[in-house]
Amino acid sequence: MRALFRKILVIGAIAGPHAVLAAGDLERGAQNYRACVACHALEPGLHLSGPSLAEVWNRPAGSVSGYTRYSTGLQDAGFLWDAVSLDAWLESPASMIEGTTMSFGGIPEPDARADLIAFLQQAGSPGGAETLVADGLIPASYLRAQAPQPLIGAADYARVVGVRHCSDTFLLETADGNQTKLWEKNVRLKVDSVDTGPEAGVGVILRAGMQGDRFTVIFASLADLKELVIEDCSSGPSNEENQ
Repeated sequence: MRALFRKILVIGAIAGPHAVLAAGDLERGAQNYRACVACHALEPGLHLSGPSLAEVWNRPAGSVSGYTRYSTGLQDAGFLWDAVSLDAWLESPASMIEGTTMSFGGIPEPDARADLIAFLQQAGSPGGAETLVADGLIPASYLRAQAPQPLIGAADYARVVGVRHCSDTFLLETADGNQTKLWEKNVRLKVDSVDTGPEAGVGVILRAGMQGDRFTVIFASLADLKELVIEDCSSGPSNEENQ
């Protein structure tokens, strides 16, 4: 570990395990936490691009169950998330843990870090996030943050039962019997294997783009993707099929 990790060890040794670097303001910290919502949920077990922050306070770094994208450095760090370690982490994750995968530049202002730490101490304790919602300090949407809406029960026009690729074209067949031809660069194939994904055996279409011409097809598993998406030019992307 580099300079900021050494800072943890030095401050921790001097001040003891209950060290607090500065008295933070919980309400200001709740405002600062808005920057974290894109990557972290406060619902236990709900992992987004970053791990859930439920019960993060005094949790060993790199250890939350069900999250598999920690860097090796964080997995092997061997410290708890407390006021001292969080202050160093929030100042500069990349300086604290070499090779970290967290794409966050850091918070240079000590007072802003102290405010966010005060918030995380409350939100990251058992039942703390729900208390913050009840007290009106954060909206209930922060609990699930940017987690997608569940795809189970999608309408037939959005349920994909087959995908054929030929040349530069994907042909999507949906449960309502329609077939749609799409330029391959406007189609993304993804997997959502947790409880927000579709039921097994189908894909679900999500449309995006200014003209609604970007399609993401989400499958419940890699096995479904491999089974439903085929390369087949035996009949070509016929012009008789619906655009």
